[in-house]
Amino acid sequence: MNDDLFDASTRDFMKSRAPLADRMRPQTLHEFAGQEHILGQGRMLRRAIEADRISSLIFYGPPGTGKTTLARIIANTTRSAFETMNAVLAGVKDIRAAIGRAEERLRLHGQRTILFIDEVHRFNKAQQDALLPHVENGTVTLIGATTENPYFEVIKALVSRSRIFELKSLTEADLHGVIRRALAEGERGYGGLNVRLDADAAEHLVSTSNGDARSLLNALELAVETTAEDDAGVRHITLDVAEESIQKRAVLYDKEGDAHYDTISAFIKSLRGSDPDASLYWMARMLYAGEDPRFIIRRMMIFAAEDIGLADPRAIQITTACAQAFDYVGLPEGRFHLAECCLYLATAPKSNSTYAFFDAIGHVAREQTGDVPDPLKDGSRDAKGLGHGEGYLYPHAYRNHYVPQQYLPDGMQGTYFYSPSDVGYERTIQERMEYLRGRDAEETLERRIRQYGSDETD
Repeated sequence: MNDDLFDASTRDFMKSRAPLADRMRPQTLHEFAGQEHILGQGRMLRRAIEADRISSLIFYGPPGTGKTTLARIIANTTRSAFETMNAVLAGVKDIRAAIGRAEERLRLHGQRTILFIDEVHRFNKAQQDALLPHVENGTVTLIGATTENPYFEVIKALVSRSRIFELKSLTEADLHGVIRRALAEGERGYGGLNVRLDADAAEHLVSTSNGDARSLLNALELAVETTAEDDAGVRHITLDVAEESIQKRAVLYDKEGDAHYDTISAFIKSLRGSDPDASLYWMARMLYAGEDPRFIIRRMMIFAAEDIGLADPRAIQITTACAQAFDYVGLPEGRFHLAECCLYLATAPKSNSTYAFFDAIGHVAREQTGDVPDPLKDGSRDAKGLGHGEGYLYPHAYRNHYVPQQYLPDGMQGTYFYSPSDVGYERTIQERMEYLRGRDAEETLERRIRQYGSDETD
């Protein structure tokens, strides 16, 4: 009995000392902020929670959007036993122990068990495999929470047996509601204090928290707890105080996670779409979040060849020059070179004709390899014995340094991989290639007439 009293006293003490973000964690769906697309009135997930008819779920979304909170709300409303574990700390032994308890409850009391695993993407394949059969046979109902895309980070068998719900960053309206509730709540928030939060201070806290309720409440707590009461007993939170409490926007960006790949994808697609403003924005967002500038430069060097190519041959030169300049200058001034490169690529004419090389690779992979035509073979060793190199026409000996002759293997004459676009400098290339390929066709036709006669060429 004394131990129970001690434990209860300890829990109450720890609860009073808990951070504001933890104290203000919603306990019911009514208190929950945002996620109307999955928790609005009449939505399937809301109905399932209210009816205590939860199947295996995976909550996926950025930090501070309510994944763990939703699991706790389910724990408060379900008649099932509720077990939790963190994938960072737990191993196969912990999974087996939880499964053993779940099997015992089911056998002795007919009670289901919901197993909540925070950061489920941190489980390796062996750990996820150990969990799978017990999810499959209904011993436990899984609720997983992850900031990473479960379609990439969770084994397919678990994903296929779970409903995936994506939680989105909270809107500014949602976050203002979180502030109002924290300031009004007497027991868990600051309702017992006389706090005056200026409108511009609240706007700063909301805008810099970047959709993350936890980040917002942490900043609000710091502002309130470090502000002394004035003579009237008011804690006045001004814009200056708010700016000191959260000085830098919390940009969601994990260098190995979805935000990394999604943001670089948006950057490249903006360059490809010739939108310099969007290109600058996505690059700024990556750099602000701490991305390695050399990673961005490497992607721009690839882009210069893949998406601009010969439409503007200077693109690769300028990109390389900017890369060298950045290496020489470094940060912060090197951002000028990143910006120049970004703007040049975004506004340059576009062509993806370098993909012609991959068409050639595909042809090599699919088709029988033809012999090198004899005139193109190396004649330095066996020209007399085998005739290699015989008949080769040296282009520089002809007018305009060009003469039609066979360069592809037999059976591939008339095969074209490269199709120049009519954009930028490549228009000039297109006109030249049309002229040269036309001459090639005429010469080929004349040779066939001389060899086979006119009837064979109809």
